[in-house]
Amino acid sequence: MVLLVERLGKSLRLHSKLDNHHHHHHHGSEALLGSLQAFHSDVSNCLNQLLLNPNPGSEILSLFWFQRFFELFPAINKAFAKLVVRIDYPMSIWEVDFMEEYLNYSLSLLELLNSINASISHLGHARFSLSHALSLVEHSSSSAMEHLKAIQPLGEGKACKEENKRSVRERPFSGKEEVSHQALMEMKSIGFWVCGIVLSGLSGDAQPYLEMRKLADSSANSSLKGLDAGVHEVIMERSSIPKEVKEVNDAVPCLLNAMVMGKGNNAAEELKRRLEVLEKTLDSVQKEVEDLFSEVLAGRNELLDILRRRKH
Repeated sequence: MVLLVERLGKSLRLHSKLDNHHHHHHHGSEALLGSLQAFHSDVSNCLNQLLLNPNPGSEILSLFWFQRFFELFPAINKAFAKLVVRIDYPMSIWEVDFMEEYLNYSLSLLELLNSINASISHLGHARFSLSHALSLVEHSSSSAMEHLKAIQPLGEGKACKEENKRSVRERPFSGKEEVSHQALMEMKSIGFWVCGIVLSGLSGDAQPYLEMRKLADSSANSSLKGLDAGVHEVIMERSSIPKEVKEVNDAVPCLLNAMVMGKGNNAAEELKRRLEVLEKTLDSVQKEVEDLFSEVLAGRNELLDILRRRKH
């Protein structure tokens, strides 16, 4: 999970400025390995925060949980920023091959965030339609009943095709570059895994999660594997629809039945309340996605500027 947060872009800009004030130390293989192990430890601590829930599967497919997963991005990017400072390898001196690896990941992440935003927008439009139908209850019950329908997820959530974005390197990574590369691969595994979970939950389609899960499978991080086991059970064995959407959908037939009996007031108030909760949580998740998108784009543009300056 790469750049973002004050995250990597801001942290790396700061450390690049400080770089001229640092003494250059020799980093032996043991020191580099120790720095990488410290990064892995930081990442595990971030993941373990999600494992603290005694029964993570019970609420995992809720918009609230999606927000908690997104909190992994700033935390793990902070760990990556610490790593590049520890090994004295700021963005300003990255090798071109490593820059390309990073740029490819950031492009894939932007695509995933766009897909997530599309699913959020779809649910937002469906919520608005239901709110409009609810406003018709008092004035035209027949028209309201015609439009009171359960929210259908977008379906066919699209995950990026990562295999098409792997940079072709003419030489293997080594030293500081190899340590940074391994850390980047760990961030990629977790970042894509998170996006796959959210995409599947929002779209009602398990495929994005299954595609992105392959990267998590390649990770040696035991915390990630433990957390993924609970996620897999929920997505594959239960309804992959966010709790807030399910609560709205459950309230729709209750209102329809109450209207038939001429007692729709209480049921209408309950649906209104649940729609307000859905609106608030959708807005909150969308803000997380948009902030993340802006930070990834900013960091990506900064790296491209460095590349352009090198060519002149």
